[in-house]
Amino acid sequence: MSGQSITDRITAAQHSVTGSAISKTVCKATTHEIMGPKKKHLDYLIQCTNEMNVNIPQLADTLFERTTNTSWVVVFKSLTTTHHLMVYGNERFIQYLASRNTLFNLSNFLDKSGLQGYDMSTFIRRYSRYLNEKAVSYRQVAFDFTKVKRGSDGVMRTMNTEKLLKTIPIIQNQMDVLLDFNVNANELTNGVINAAFMLLFKDAIRLFAAYNEGIINLLEKYFDMKKVQCKEGLDIYKKFLTRMTRISEFLKVAEQVGIDRGDIPDLSQAPSSLLDALEQHLASLEGKKVKDSTAASRATTLSNAVSSLANTGISFTKVDEREKQAALEEEQARLKALKEQRLKELQKNPTIATTDSSPVSTTGGTINSAPTIDLFSTTNVLGGILKPEVASSPNQGMTPHGQQPQKLVSHDLDSSLANLVGNLAIGNGTAKNDLHWNQPGEKKLTGGTNWQPKTAPSTTWNPTAMAPSVMTFPATTPTGMMAYAMPPHMSSMMMTQPTMMYTQPVMKPTNPFGPNPGAQVMDDYIPLLACLDSVTQSVLTR
Repeated sequence: MSGQSITDRITAAQHSVTGSAISKTVCKATTHEIMGPKKKHLDYLIQCTNEMNVNIPQLADTLFERTTNTSWVVVFKSLTTTHHLMVYGNERFIQYLASRNTLFNLSNFLDKSGLQGYDMSTFIRRYSRYLNEKAVSYRQVAFDFTKVKRGSDGVMRTMNTEKLLKTIPIIQNQMDVLLDFNVNANELTNGVINAAFMLLFKDAIRLFAAYNEGIINLLEKYFDMKKVQCKEGLDIYKKFLTRMTRISEFLKVAEQVGIDRGDIPDLSQAPSSLLDALEQHLASLEGKKVKDSTAASRATTLSNAVSSLANTGISFTKVDEREKQAALEEEQARLKALKEQRLKELQKNPTIATTDSSPVSTTGGTINSAPTIDLFSTTNVLGGILKPEVASSPNQGMTPHGQQPQKLVSHDLDSSLANLVGNLAIGNGTAKNDLHWNQPGEKKLTGGTNWQPKTAPSTTWNPTAMAPSVMTFPATTPTGMMAYAMPPHMSSMMMTQPTMMYTQPVMKPTNPFGPNPGAQVMDDYIPLLACLDSVTQSVLTR
């Protein structure tokens, strides 16, 4: 089986439709391909654990759901992905796993699809037991043994006697379950189990380093303990010697599969005389007859044992430093590759906008940034785009024809506004007569241009010719509330057809306490009505 199956593609497409990027990435990391989870998918999930707006329970539940698959490949890769997030992800992930009552219930898992499925099902059951124990250990001590501070001032070296006697058995249980994976070099035949073995190998090194420091602290306090504590401490030390033998065999398998010898720490055995000294001290506390031993001999034996175990701890520290250095070099190489890719993109498209402070120059072209705008200068930043034009005379247009907008940098706000102005035909120098009203001079509202009314001899009342008043309003006044001067041709039409004249509709003012615009408009029509009355009388007296 190679490549993504149709089921994998359909599942990823379903999560793409629902919009769940995390679920889609989990499905891509746990496909039916017989290879370890891809690094890009693991890196994305690690980044998700560091984001505060990501639902960690949903991420964990998605991984648990993938372990219910019948294929050993999907289940094994789901366990590997979970282990990877527990080691390299945010601590919130392992905290959530530790808070759950149950994690992986794979004690009866068996893939009957083939011979390889039978073999891998055994390691899946063992692997799931270790992940469960790792979460339980975190629940008991509230920290991960593989991430604790080490050294003379580390967590395990500075722990008091009571807490130390309770903590070391927890490390022993986790170490036992890890070593129960019990894989041989000839059984590491595919990329899925190899990825899981690498994570177990790193956990074994760090876990044993914490275990080793706990034993050093125990030996330093052993001869000052009470009888019950000494009995517990001696039992812990005997188990430590057994596990040291098993961890040595585990590291040999790692060396056989091709792991660099420099990444494998050296385990230094404590002298056998130390065990005899510990047993004799416990026997003396119990009142049994023992060989006479001086305090100087016991101190010498203890010092030699602590020195041997300390050398083992130094070896573990060097392995961690090499791993950190390798990770740092990998990140630097990745950053260098991203920079080179970015420079190539800038060379292909030199018009990409960069920061104003430091434009990037390439061999293929120059990158020009937009000029910095000084907000405190006296220059008009908007360029008069939003400034209204007021026609002061009939011969004045809105915008001169000779003005040309300055050439703007593309891909900025100014160019967008300039394009908008051009599309709306604003500022093209064409003034529309029906949109701009000019204030006329003083005119007589007595008819057309060549028509003069005749006054009857008996008429003694002469109306005074006056021009209608024009009201001025602020710029924010609605257009319907403004009164304009009446053109001559409109007054002639109203005189010849008096029955077709209607009153001008007036909008209600927005300010209830302001002046009534309708009253002012009616005052403007009073002289006109007077003139119409005089004309009517003249016609009747003919």
